[in-house]
Amino acid sequence: MPTPPTAYPDVATRDEWHAARKKLLAREREVTHLRDAVNAERRRLPMVKVEKDYVFEGPTGEVRLLDMFEGRPQLYVHHFMWIDAIDEGCPSCTMAAELTFTERDRALLNAKGVTFAAVSRAPYASIASYKAEHGWTFPWYSSRDNDFSYDYHVTLDPNRSPLEYNYKSLDELHADGWSDDDLRGDFPGASVFLRRGDEVFHTYSAYSRGLDHSAVGYPFLDLTPYGRQEPWEDSPAGWPQGGVAAGMPLEG
Repeated sequence: MPTPPTAYPDVATRDEWHAARKKLLAREREVTHLRDAVNAERRRLPMVKVEKDYVFEGPTGEVRLLDMFEGRPQLYVHHFMWIDAIDEGCPSCTMAAELTFTERDRALLNAKGVTFAAVSRAPYASIASYKAEHGWTFPWYSSRDNDFSYDYHVTLDPNRSPLEYNYKSLDELHADGWSDDDLRGDFPGASVFLRRGDEVFHTYSAYSRGLDHSAVGYPFLDLTPYGRQEPWEDSPAGWPQGGVAAGMPLEG
């Protein structure tokens, strides 16, 4: 059980609470309208043709990026982080898979012409074993450690590709407090692709807190008095704040 809290919000009358809640509601509506505007801007991003012929492995053998679309025009790829030391998927990706990669979620995407797929560097045999262990049904492919995860900056290895994460250069990441040892291995990310006939284009990638949507517990926590209880949050003194899973603050 969590440690009982020792700090609490101020106590107010119902009228005082109502006035404060209406003031906050105005800010929440601003956020909603801003999110709509950002989504509209995202829909107007240009796209980049995918020139490399990436070869993956799935349950029936070799597949290419075009094959992952399953005939639909759009493809959402979750870069499923892998922990090499234990040959398993990472806990955060595993939680996201349990909550948001379900058949019903995918049916909603499919109805809008979007195919969901996960991709990991791990050998397909390891992926298949982990997938079966959890009873998952979503498409999940092995990149066979080709350039895919390095090109889209979700696997960091200076011997494979110049280091960059969340659109920040190595110098910028160092300035944010990341060490060279931190900047190794798999990191959170998702990429979106669009096909035009047999041509595939990259339209979007998001990293770090840009993936809040894939962890459905966060929106619930954001509505509670103590929030996510993470160190980077702006909370009153005494509010419970633990550590983030990755051990470092994550920026959007």
